[in-house]
This record gives sequence, C-alpha cells and structure tokens, in this order.
Amino acid sequence: MAGILFVGMLVLFILGVPIAAGIGMAAAGFLAFLTDLPLTVVPQRLFTTSDSFPLMAIPFFVLSGALMESGGISKRLIHLADAFVGHKTGGLAMVVIITSMFFAAISGSSAATVTAVGVILIPAMIQKGYSRSFSASVQACSGQMGVIIPPSIPMVIYGVATGVSIGDMFKAGVLPGILMGVSLIGLSYMICKKRGYRGNERKATAKEKMHAFTEAIWAIFMPVIILGGVYSGLFTPTEAAAVAAGYSFLVGKFIYKDLKLKDLPEVIGNAAVTTATIMFLVATAGLLAWLMGRLNVPQQVAQMFTTFAHNRVIFLLIVNVLLFFVGMFFDAGPAIIILAPLLSPIATAFGIDLIHFGIIMVVNLAIGYCTPPVGINLFLSCQIAGIKLEEMMKDVLKFLVVLVIDVLIISFVPFLSLALI
Repeated sequence: MAGILFVGMLVLFILGVPIAAGIGMAAAGFLAFLTDLPLTVVPQRLFTTSDSFPLMAIPFFVLSGALMESGGISKRLIHLADAFVGHKTGGLAMVVIITSMFFAAISGSSAATVTAVGVILIPAMIQKGYSRSFSASVQACSGQMGVIIPPSIPMVIYGVATGVSIGDMFKAGVLPGILMGVSLIGLSYMICKKRGYRGNERKATAKEKMHAFTEAIWAIFMPVIILGGVYSGLFTPTEAAAVAAGYSFLVGKFIYKDLKLKDLPEVIGNAAVTTATIMFLVATAGLLAWLMGRLNVPQQVAQMFTTFAHNRVIFLLIVNVLLFFVGMFFDAGPAIIILAPLLSPIATAFGIDLIHFGIIMVVNLAIGYCTPPVGINLFLSCQIAGIKLEEMMKDVLKFLVVLVIDVLIISFVPFLSLALI
C-alpha cells in the first residue's frame, strides 16, 4: 500500500507538480480511494502539524532576513570581511564565504543568505575577473551554511519533529558550520591560486579596518544577542526569532537608515510569501508522515535497517547516502518532518545522540540546496551571475566533494556536534 503512495508522488513530481502540492495531492488521493478514513482528516492533520509554538520562529527568521537585506546589514558585513581578507589571493571568494557565515548566524535561511550576499558579491567578483561559473559556485555552496550555522529553520523543524531541545540544536550547529566554512575557504584559495585570481590591489589600512568594524558593529551584535539569549536561557528560540526581526528593523531604520517605511509593505509581503511556502511544505509533509505511521512504514524501515545495518558505522553510511539523495529532490523542511520520526528511533537504538543525529540530517540536507535538480541555491546564483546551470556544474562538483568529506567527518566525530552542549 505504501508503495502506491510513493509511486503516486513520484508521478506528480515528474509531471512538474510543486513538491508541497504533490505530497498533499498524493496523500489526499490515497486517503480518498484506498482507505475508509474521511477526507476531513486532511485539513485536521495540516492544522495539527502547523499548530506548534516553535514553528512560529519561522516567519520571524524569514522576516529578519528580509529586513537585513533591505536595511543595509548585509552590505556592512561584506565591507567588514573585504577590509580584512579582500587583499589576499582569492580575497573576494573568501569574502563571500565569511559574509555568508555571518549572515547565516542571523537569518536561518539558505536562500536568504544567497540572495542577500550574492546580489552584491557575485557581480563584484565577475567585475574583478573571476569566472561567472566560479563566482556563482562559491556563493551557491557557501549559502548552504545558512541552515547549518544557528539560528536555523531546519533545526527548529527537527526539534519539533523529534522533541529535542532547539537551543541544544543551535549550539550543536556552531562547530560543524565553522568546519564547513573553513573547508570552503581552503578550497577556494587553492582554486584561486591556480587560476591567478588576485585579491584587492591594496591592503586595507588599520584605520579602514576599524572604520569597517565600527560600521558593522550593530550587525555583529545581532547573532551575539540572539544566540547568547538562547544559550543563556533568557528567551526561547521562538522569542529569539522575534527579537531578531525587531532588532533588524531598528538597526536598518534608525541606525543605518537604509530601510525606508515605503519599503516595508514589499519586505513584509515577500517574507509572508516565503513563510507560506515553507509552512505549506511542513504541513503537507506532516500529513504524509502521519499517513506513513498509519501504514506501519516506520516499522518496515526499522526492519530494513536492522537487516542491512549490523553496526553503527554501516547505519550512518546508509543514512548519509539516503539523506544526500533525498536532499537532491526535497527541501530540508519536509524531508525532516517525514524522515526524522522514521530514523531517530533507529539512531537511538544504535546509541547515537539525537542532537548529533539531527546535525547529520541538517548538514546532509543542506547540501541539497546546491545539488541539481532542485537545488535552490544553484538557480538563485545562476540567475544573479547570468549563466546556465550546466555552465557552473564543473566548479560546483569540486565544492561538493569537500562538503561530502565534511559531512562524513561530522557524522563520525560526534564531538563536533556535542562539544558546546
């Protein structure tokens, strides 16, 4: 029976039906024609999945990202990174990665990170002589840190799906995010040195560095306030998201003065559309997860893993491969809603900490943002750089190799995830 459900979804995806609609249509059709349950179950489950206090963090994090982009915060983070590393070999590539890491510590969204940083730095890299392919690839692959370095929307969803502490998930994402950022910087440096991509002609003076730091100080304080408040117990992750949105507005409007009141309707409207898209994905994925539970899919999956995975190492390898391929076709949010309840009990049986397992899920699915066929970061970066997807794949593959190595390190070295908890 479950096979019919998944085949139906696959057919809808092949026909070009959006993921959220495809999941919902397949689940509703299955309920209507192959079960005795009333269709009123569909709206009930959609509402039940969405009716969660921690999920209220999502609209606030999305809004804070939109406000930062319009309020000049991302621009000042770029100037700060450029002042300190812009003169080095491949300096602008390093600026892209470092700024993306900073922005990730504020926005919680991969697409927001790519858009906010990429619209400024991809054209700047091309103007400096970097190839369009390399410029787009660096931004696409560094943008995935938007959901790894806390705060992170997928981490919020994982916390809701499994019941683990979202604050602990945020703490666990710090070191893996730094590892991936440093790895991307190292690879970028080697590529830039080989291709002769030089940095800025002149190194910034101490005065210029101090000016850039002073200008960006309010932007730097933002992740300190948000994450510090969560880690100290001053406020919950949901409250932290609201603080982030309020802080972004105050800094953009009254300190940097780049945010105009006439821009607010468009900013809020864009954030509302993005939030609605995410929540519809989460709601339909919750319906599918509930339906799979009714069909005993979790028990079947557990039996399959116990048959093939005789130890923890094999289990983690299988999970990594599974999540990598799922991330190529599914957004991280619905993938977590569907898979976390299936896989987390098996992970617990193998003695894997659920916080550590959550990080494994998030970093694997984050790579999906920069892998075809539906990697949103690739399409955003291509659009900004003005190239086709196939033109950048050669460079993207180099970064993907490094990211996959990082995922394996994170998977088999739990210390990286659990050291700060």
